[in-house]
Amino acid sequence: MHSRKPWRLAGAVAAALVLATACGSGSDSASGGSAETRVFEADNGKVTIPVEPQRVVATGYAVPVLIEAKAKLVGISSWKRGLPLMSEDDRKTYDGLTKVAGERAADTNYEAVAKADPDLIVIGVPKPALADLDLKRLESIAPVAVIGPTLPSAWRELSQRQADAAGQSGELATAKAAYEKKAADLKAKYQDALAGVKFGHVGAYGDISAGTFMREFAGSWGTNIAQDMGVAYYGEVKEKGGGAEDVSEYPSIEELPKSLGDADAITYTVEADGKPAAEVKYVLDSKLWKNLPAVKDGKAYPVRYTEAATYESAMRTLDEVDKALAPLLGQ
Repeated sequence: MHSRKPWRLAGAVAAALVLATACGSGSDSASGGSAETRVFEADNGKVTIPVEPQRVVATGYAVPVLIEAKAKLVGISSWKRGLPLMSEDDRKTYDGLTKVAGERAADTNYEAVAKADPDLIVIGVPKPALADLDLKRLESIAPVAVIGPTLPSAWRELSQRQADAAGQSGELATAKAAYEKKAADLKAKYQDALAGVKFGHVGAYGDISAGTFMREFAGSWGTNIAQDMGVAYYGEVKEKGGGAEDVSEYPSIEELPKSLGDADAITYTVEADGKPAAEVKYVLDSKLWKNLPAVKDGKAYPVRYTEAATYESAMRTLDEVDKALAPLLGQ
């Protein structure tokens, strides 16, 4: 079986990334945007953008962030991979917005972008992926602010910058405060139960045909939100490769005992329906998995929504980690 290359590892595997991109805009007078401008520090340099953008096109990771931040969106890229993480209201907003690009950069419809008449384009893809876009063409339509992912745990900074560009920092601040309060409350709730407990995590991606699995360490997609409530993940990658490869790796299944044998407890990613993807089931079905000390002790916990990259969706992840770890409290 071919492995699913994770959208969440975009910074590490940009060449294989399934992208979402878009763009657009007309003049301030045509779009009704604010005449005031400011200089914004984006990944593509200093960009002059409207102080209060009125017609925004968002792509990639910027899509869910700017939907939640209630930015004045007029077009977005498709972001199907993030649909299970959206609230009902955000899903309605997503469905109602014009899609000016698909799931890949090659699917960008530049004519549709121009027709959307945006006054700002926020591109939420990693720098290496920009090679798949005609940035000059996009810049001829509207100011382009590239604000793409780096480390998985950097979604907090990423979302702040994206919301700031769209003039919606206030909306994000409310969601951020609610998330941090919930995380702090859960950290206090589990403080005693998690004291001294070393966790490992099995991620949702690997290559079954090659006999590998995904081990995620602190700061990765499957771990960083749980860390905010006090879960401690031990170990580190053998060799850092940049981006997500700084915090995750793909050992062979034979290395399970060596990789996770010292874990007191293990979390592992499951899909939105609560079932493990084939790549995770491959690990769970292994005799080596069943013989791990943590598994034999009944301390292996499935967690949904580990790919959250916004404060609102991360609230749902905190709820899932809370449910998964309830047995540690005797519940």
